[in-house]
Amino acid sequence: MKVAIVYNKKHIDDQDVINVFGMTTMEHYSSKTVEKVAKALEKGGHSVKIIEGGMSFIDEMKDFMPRVMAGERPGMVFNMAYGIQGRNRYTHVPAMLEMLGIPYVGSGPEAHAVVQDKVMTKLVLQKNNIPTPGFWVFTNPDDEFEDLVFPVIVKPKMESTSMGMEVVRNKDDLREAVRNQMEKYSQEILVEQFIPGREFAVGLLGNGTHVEILPIVEVDLGGDPDRIQTITDKKQAPLDKVCPAGLTEEQEAHIKKICLAAFEKLGLNDFTRVDLRMAQDGGVYILELNSMASLGQTGSYYTAAKTAGYTYDTLINKILDVAAMRYFGDLHLHPESGQKSPAQSLRSMIRSYLRSHYTTNERLLEQMVTINSSVYNLENVNKLGRIVAKRLEHLGFTTHVHQMFDVGNMIYCTNHDGAENDVLLLSHLDTWYTNQDFGAFHKVGSKLYGSGIAESKGGLVVMLSALQALRFARRLKRIRCGILLVSDDSIGGRFSEKIVRDTARSSRCILDLKWGMKGGSVATSCSGITNYHIDMLHIRSPGETIKHVIPEMCKKVVDWDRASLAHGDARVAISEFKARTSFGSSPDYGSLTLTSRYVTKQQGKEIDADLHKIAKKKDKAKLDVHIIQRAQQDPVVVTEGVRGLYKIVDKLAGEAEIKISPAHRYASSSLGDVPDDDGGKPMLGSMGPIGIDCRTPNEYIIRDSMIDRALLLALTMNEISTYRG
Repeated sequence: MKVAIVYNKKHIDDQDVINVFGMTTMEHYSSKTVEKVAKALEKGGHSVKIIEGGMSFIDEMKDFMPRVMAGERPGMVFNMAYGIQGRNRYTHVPAMLEMLGIPYVGSGPEAHAVVQDKVMTKLVLQKNNIPTPGFWVFTNPDDEFEDLVFPVIVKPKMESTSMGMEVVRNKDDLREAVRNQMEKYSQEILVEQFIPGREFAVGLLGNGTHVEILPIVEVDLGGDPDRIQTITDKKQAPLDKVCPAGLTEEQEAHIKKICLAAFEKLGLNDFTRVDLRMAQDGGVYILELNSMASLGQTGSYYTAAKTAGYTYDTLINKILDVAAMRYFGDLHLHPESGQKSPAQSLRSMIRSYLRSHYTTNERLLEQMVTINSSVYNLENVNKLGRIVAKRLEHLGFTTHVHQMFDVGNMIYCTNHDGAENDVLLLSHLDTWYTNQDFGAFHKVGSKLYGSGIAESKGGLVVMLSALQALRFARRLKRIRCGILLVSDDSIGGRFSEKIVRDTARSSRCILDLKWGMKGGSVATSCSGITNYHIDMLHIRSPGETIKHVIPEMCKKVVDWDRASLAHGDARVAISEFKARTSFGSSPDYGSLTLTSRYVTKQQGKEIDADLHKIAKKKDKAKLDVHIIQRAQQDPVVVTEGVRGLYKIVDKLAGEAEIKISPAHRYASSSLGDVPDDDGGKPMLGSMGPIGIDCRTPNEYIIRDSMIDRALLLALTMNEISTYRG
């Protein structure tokens, strides 16, 4: 199952909100705790993504969550977001999830709204005859209450985790405490009758008739009935906890009974912590409930769960399970019986590794994108190649450099001494962006922008991430892997054809790392490409005017532009056209750069014939036309080998809950230079991250796809190696 963990950072920035306004949240989970919950869920076999609950929240959920209406298996949110700001901040993420139609762990917005307001909580408890201390609400430090009895405890009514809490014993101290808390928390202040005695916490787990009441935890007050546990105690020196608490059977039964009643009457779901005090005469009073009980390892909720026999991992997965039961009625989360299979364990291990190392790999991606490796910028192409080769060498690869002069050097790496690769990974170092076209790396929500980020550099990082994860899982050495990085992709593979052909012949399967297409598609076929340079020349006769020359050139340009219209899904594109004419005896001149893309070799031949036919067609200006073919790559067609490899990848993607589908890619690649074999060499394209608007100023990739595609690549490489004959 896909599980998104939603949380909030400690500090607000302009990526979270439009304006900072009203009360800001004082509660936050540490990044370590969020990471620990993520790892626990991954060990449970789930695909996990961590999302910040700010402005980009909806976009990220849209990209990540399955669409049940389209027949996909549901996903869920593990809600750890206390909200960013506002009076009812606990409610914000659950309310948005309900709007989006996404199931989530924890209580609904209406229950959070009541429980977060301590005064409303106490009113509901009183209405249902559930014991709670008497209270007064101060809207001003000078408010007067005739029935107020000291000692009292003072706390802001909308905060938790003991924030601002203090005991006072006279009116002067009370007014000062109320004034200080109003200034600090900007809200009404709850003044509650203080109950000297013992303090307890009770955790509840489940829903309806299946609520498990965890062993009762007693907070060790050191024998001092007047002591309380402040927020400073909780953060810096938590008081010891005794679990199970030393209570009689009758006391324990009574506490559990009123806690369960409070849980039900307040309409809470899944998991909650109830805080209580026991007076010296034995009376028990509920102080408050926490509808988002802390899952920190030093907290009382986990202490109780551990006493009940849970590990941290099993507790987190049980919380998810009870939420799934509430929504779906059965534990469809774990359809497999018994122990997890080795494949499940490998998936969990690799995904967990990739996610925990994502930030490092994103920094590497930024470094790569910052290098403008335009195909004719040989220095930068070679610089990028050295960065990649060095990282591959750290992973146990040996590097062989093919020295080039017209373009950057090409790099071939292997991690074995055998004659054949299980898998050959194909990518390229060059991009088509000149300095004038180059765009820097930047982030907008769930999208990462930059020149070449989808076409090549995202794929390079996906490759390195997958290899790192395989080494972590101790699988990399079992896979005989070759990696070929060419440097002339932007000009149609003009210089790399022989190198690709030779390395492909010694490889069982081939995967290219260009961008995956929208919707998760991988390329089972790719267009072929031919690049042309066309010159048009007109030698003017003495006294001849120039009025017909450029219009005649334009007519031919239009005809060439339309050359693919009769050839179905073929494409012809003119990227540049220049014309020059002048008075005098100087010749008139025109030139253009033209690219044809075609799905079959026959289409390519037919378009080539049409281009030459148009060139020879008579015109008024009697143009002398020369067509020069600069580069050519064959199309990749669907063969039995391609179908067999796609079937393997599709199975792995389904098991890992990664969306893929077969598609034709109109962009060519070095796969077109792979020699024909009987049945076709098993190969696929577009195994890189999901990319949009390639070769435009808006080129970007979907951030999440870096992890999903690296996982899919790693699993595919591992699976291919098991079929070694």
